[in-house]
Amino acid sequence: MSASNSTETAILNLFFTATTWTSIADDTATSPLTNLYISLHNSDPGEAGTATTNETAYTNYARVAVARTGSGWTVSGNSATNAGAVTFPACGVTGDTITNFGIVSTSSGAGTLYFSGTASLTVSNGVTPEFAIGALSVTCD
Repeated sequence: MSASNSTETAILNLFFTATTWTSIADDTATSPLTNLYISLHNSDPGEAGTATTNETAYTNYARVAVARTGSGWTVSGNSATNAGAVTFPACGVTGDTITNFGIVSTSSGAGTLYFSGTASLTVSNGVTPEFAIGALSVTCD
């Protein structure tokens, strides 16, 4: 079984830009998340993980909020990418090797890990980790 292209696009728009999906997800009485948060991990958090599974702890690290809007995410066909650069705090004394990123529900704590993917960032003193526009990509197939 596979979803139609229009269904895949609707799901990505609903999730990343908070665009309603008529008759599926248009309950205006409930407040949706206004931001998604990008987390960094030094190993794959896995499908059963949470936002804190293998999350980095480099000095000054904090998750970065990305708005669930068209200015935060670009949805095209069956994929969504970050519409702006995602810049993390500069590393202090203790660094880390980042192998994965996560898209999570909270600014801190376990939260829900919605998606994860591979990354390759070496973070050391004075380095400011960043994902360029379009570098974070989620595809529904």
